[in-house]
Amino acid sequence: MLMLKKQKLPKRKLNLFLHLNLKNKIMAQNTDIRYLTPIAVDTTKKKYCRFKKNRIKYIDYKDANFLIRFVNEQGKILPRRITGTSTKYQRKVAKAVKRARHLALMPYVADLLK
Repeated sequence: MLMLKKQKLPKRKLNLFLHLNLKNKIMAQNTDIRYLTPIAVDTTKKKYCRFKKNRIKYIDYKDANFLIRFVNEQGKILPRRITGTSTKYQRKVAKAVKRARHLALMPYVADLLK
């Protein structure tokens, strides 16, 4: 193994130097590999409006099981940035949820609705 002089090396160069020396002796395992900066991996899925995709024109306020998908466990209507619904259909969903609440088909407030 090469001897290091007493001079101070920057941390990156020191890590690279040590890595090259170790690489000749042993292959690095997956657990030994460390990166200075995290690797950017784009795994986000493209959001889409399920109403446009399935060509749904009318959102039925009497179908509470369908409307539950657009409400969180507290009973709040989920925003369109989370559901991916378009503006036009988000308004229709909100109106349908409010009508269902008014007719007591859905609760206004709930503890762990789902």
